[in-house]
Amino acid sequence: MEPLIGQADAQAGAAAIIDGSDATFRQDVMEPSQTNPVIVDFWAPWCGPCKQLGPALEKAVTAAGGKVRLVKINIDESPMIAQQLQVQSIPAVFGFVGGRPVDGFAGAQPDSAIRDFIARLLKAAGNDDSQDPIEAALEQADAAIEAGDFAMAAGIFGQVLEHDPENFKVAAKLAQAYIKLGEVEAAKAILAEIPVAKSQDPDVLSAHAALELADKAAEAHSQLADLEAKLAADPKDHQARLDLAEAQAAVGQSEEAVDNLLHIIQVNKDWNDGAARLQLLKVFEALGPMDPVVQSGRRRLSSLLFS
Repeated sequence: MEPLIGQADAQAGAAAIIDGSDATFRQDVMEPSQTNPVIVDFWAPWCGPCKQLGPALEKAVTAAGGKVRLVKINIDESPMIAQQLQVQSIPAVFGFVGGRPVDGFAGAQPDSAIRDFIARLLKAAGNDDSQDPIEAALEQADAAIEAGDFAMAAGIFGQVLEHDPENFKVAAKLAQAYIKLGEVEAAKAILAEIPVAKSQDPDVLSAHAALELADKAAEAHSQLADLEAKLAADPKDHQARLDLAEAQAAVGQSEEAVDNLLHIIQVNKDWNDGAARLQLLKVFEALGPMDPVVQSGRRRLSSLLFS
């Protein structure tokens, strides 16, 4: 699979990172910023936060594929420009467009904030007409999922996480792709790394619901025939129908599972404290809101509950 950022773009991004100085500031920053944004990073070798921010800035500029330039200025060697810009602490970052500073920040920042900063600079320069490579990659991954190519989707999500390790939503989607591929242990490992504070996010909840179904899949396969026979012998046995629906959902027979659960709700929505509705919502959560089975099932559920 091709990388998110093409080799030529990556080379262009890497070439756009240089060391600057007071003496070369005009040629390194002022003149180039007339055509493309230039980021100036004021740093010093003794500065701890600078050592954190520097690599993150370089990664983001490389990802931009030459659309933005990074000039790194050591204030111990070149203090004059920093003093003119009234830099009070480092790291201090300024974005230049058209020969003047238009945006900036101080201190170490997360990858997402740096990407947003670059996006603002590109917009200010009128160079934001091309799609962010990560956004484009995620669109490719979504298309791969729709086409049933979960291996392709997993590969793309993995690359995105390399660029943005803190993106828990992408991590949850990667876990979902692994589940579809039968790599349940890999999915568990990924979900275990997502912070507890993000556990109620819809994408994370969906991944955990899918994992719960996957854990039941092996047992469900062996139970299907017996459960189908039990229900055939007594179609009014709600418990047998519920058990069959759970097994069907676990093995990927989502449409059949939804049909059986909606049947119980239609006959007696309050049976067993609404157990059928609760199981139906779990199935919806595992499949995700855009799944056609979910969209159809929600319409049918609303019709049953509110008609």
